[in-house]
Amino acid sequence: MSALKYWLWLSAAQGVSCAAKAALLDYYGEPERAFYAPNNEFKRIKGISDREAQILERRDTERCLIIEEECACQNISIITFNDAAYPKGLKNISAPPPVIYLKGQLKSLDDFPYVAVIGTRSASAYGLKMGREIAWQICRCGGGVISMLTAGIDSEAAKGALLAGGKCIGVLGVPHEFANDRLSEDVAARGALISEYPPGTKPMRSFFRERNRIASGISLGVVVVEAPERSGTRLFATEAAEQGKEIFAIPGNADAANCVGTNALIKEGAKLVTNGAEVMEEFEALYPDIIKINREACPDMPEEAKNTVKTPKKQEKKSKIQENTVDNKNGRGYIDLREQLSTLSEEQLKIITAIDKNAVHIDDIIETTGLPTAKVLAQLTVLEIKGYVKREAGRRISLNIAKK
Repeated sequence: MSALKYWLWLSAAQGVSCAAKAALLDYYGEPERAFYAPNNEFKRIKGISDREAQILERRDTERCLIIEEECACQNISIITFNDAAYPKGLKNISAPPPVIYLKGQLKSLDDFPYVAVIGTRSASAYGLKMGREIAWQICRCGGGVISMLTAGIDSEAAKGALLAGGKCIGVLGVPHEFANDRLSEDVAARGALISEYPPGTKPMRSFFRERNRIASGISLGVVVVEAPERSGTRLFATEAAEQGKEIFAIPGNADAANCVGTNALIKEGAKLVTNGAEVMEEFEALYPDIIKINREACPDMPEEAKNTVKTPKKQEKKSKIQENTVDNKNGRGYIDLREQLSTLSEEQLKIITAIDKNAVHIDDIIETTGLPTAKVLAQLTVLEIKGYVKREAGRRISLNIAKK
């Protein structure tokens, strides 16, 4: 059995906490030595419960080959703790994962200023807007964004990073096969998706708490956009502070329930910020050749991108007249071609030109443009956010502009 199999054995030991796996690695140095340890020795290791010791004692390797095959099918890279590609930031956290499963590229992770942008799932329109804008500004100032890609502020932050043409890394609280949405696909194409759970792992609620240590571990700091008093967002900020990360918070209305947590963080010492430039100023001295801040004003997000942030459904009230106006394909609500195409890049124009029918398959767009798949997927996300195209069923794309 190759050395990789022992890493997969430890990684796939469901029911064994990340802390217990770390304790095992700390004790034996590598999983192969642990695998061949004497019977009943695991339960004597500090940090491993009797139940966890029983699971490890089974020394079950049946899933290892299946995991390798599934990773190959899903285009997932397997990176063990001892691999050179394993992020240095993760090695310094409490309970680093023995294996991370990766889609995309992590080449610049240890040498680039990434900042996590987080917030509540039940965000207000203000929170969604600020999540997207501050991520856009961070990238325009030379930084990158870490997102957990959950609904609400986290996903808006990822969209803001993609819109800015910046780097984005998504940290999952599930195995990769459960992250099959469009945003996850685009983040993997532009940057990377990370999970510590191998394919075939049954998701558990505890996974979403466990991923916090990974997201903060690979970040320089954390920007909290909107957080209620009791929330996972506040827990994330607390854990990040314990890791020694810089904590930033965007102020909110004093009487808004969604802002109680962020305002409390500011009272507790988090740095109050209102834009991405103020965040990146903290790291400018560490990355003078990468971070470029406009001292006169923080870069503004394009108006058409700002206008794509929608009010949460529970607050959204549309009349039938409004709905009919939006759904009218010949109406002025759609982007006028002559007024707007001048703002597009050459690559984006190629993609627009390739969509000459009502709905064109993504593969046909890639073939027609001759652009790399990752580039087409990333640019389609930008064009969709800006409102030039829309997604249809069956991986098809249609234009959302008024042709003359």
